[in-house]
Amino acid sequence: MESVSTCSAFNQSAASYKKFTDAVRDNAYSAIDWMKSVGFYVATGFAIWPAVLIGVLPIGCLFVMNGTLTVPDFITIMILSLGIIGPLISAMHYSDAMAKTGTIFQEISDVLAEPEMKRPDNRVTLNGTELRLKNVSFAYGDTPVLNGLDLEIPTNAVTALVGPSGGGKSTIAKLIASLWDVTDGEINVGGQDMRNIPFEQLMDTIAYVSQDNYLFDDTIRNNIRMGNPVATDAEVEGAAKASGCHDFILALQDGYETITGGAGGHLSGGERQRITIARAMLKNAPIIILDEATAFTDPENEAVIQRAVANLVKDKTLVVIAHRLSTITSADKIVVIENGRVCDQGTHEELLDRCDLYRVMWMAHMGIKDEEMKGEAKC
Repeated sequence: MESVSTCSAFNQSAASYKKFTDAVRDNAYSAIDWMKSVGFYVATGFAIWPAVLIGVLPIGCLFVMNGTLTVPDFITIMILSLGIIGPLISAMHYSDAMAKTGTIFQEISDVLAEPEMKRPDNRVTLNGTELRLKNVSFAYGDTPVLNGLDLEIPTNAVTALVGPSGGGKSTIAKLIASLWDVTDGEINVGGQDMRNIPFEQLMDTIAYVSQDNYLFDDTIRNNIRMGNPVATDAEVEGAAKASGCHDFILALQDGYETITGGAGGHLSGGERQRITIARAMLKNAPIIILDEATAFTDPENEAVIQRAVANLVKDKTLVVIAHRLSTITSADKIVVIENGRVCDQGTHEELLDRCDLYRVMWMAHMGIKDEEMKGEAKC
């Protein structure tokens, strides 16, 4: 009962929840291992430094007896040796913060050292919103993810990407959103190579809602308005109503003026998800990319988000990455991605009939869904 409730809270299967517990355990043991590695040196320092007079007194007396050190200077040295211990110990307490700062600066330097993505300044003419991936390859450093992938995503249709974890689904979405450039091959948008389209035009054409939604430490109204900075309050609230988050926003103490907190920490995962969908609605881009839009929702909120997505994608080209296969059964085309390649593609019924991998994934998904429903019924 307890395990079922916990897994339901994360909306994940037992296997996925085990990954979470393993990560927590590894993090805890990394701290313990670090303390073990520095514990001896820290203890030695705290033991020896306060005993500085053990060295100062005999050596100082020897110098005084030899006439190389005057008594007033010797007294001054003793006072200073006692006074220096406090600042040294205080400095030790800042060693962790200094190490973290060094790590952060190094990460920032690594990002700034990456080569900039080059795009032209002049806008180009796009013939529709059809997406074509031609012989696309991509690697994270030395780790290949996509290997000569070919894929066509039709205009004004819903195309779902499914497949095992690590197969390259999210990488495809990020490449289409132009967060990275392909290592080899090309991605065409409306007949134009993405690398020949200015960034501003790409951002006007594509709306990307990631699984890891990020909200700024600002009001809910301003977070939604980031989809269209010139939108009126009425337009912001209209997008919120269409995305199914108007009611819960009004239930908050300050309504639309509620501060979301850093990274949206004052809101639940499902609430953040709906606000990012409202932001995408307000942007009104012709191409929508949804990376698991129902990742952090319970079944009740999932239905709300599904209706919101239906409103969002009217007359749009939609690319959706789905782990819950039941949410994409009505998609115009489902593409099965495995090991960086297209394994098969077709409708839900076609894939169930001919694709073994999709059939296994569907049966596993339905089994997990039945277990979640039974667990909720018991609770």
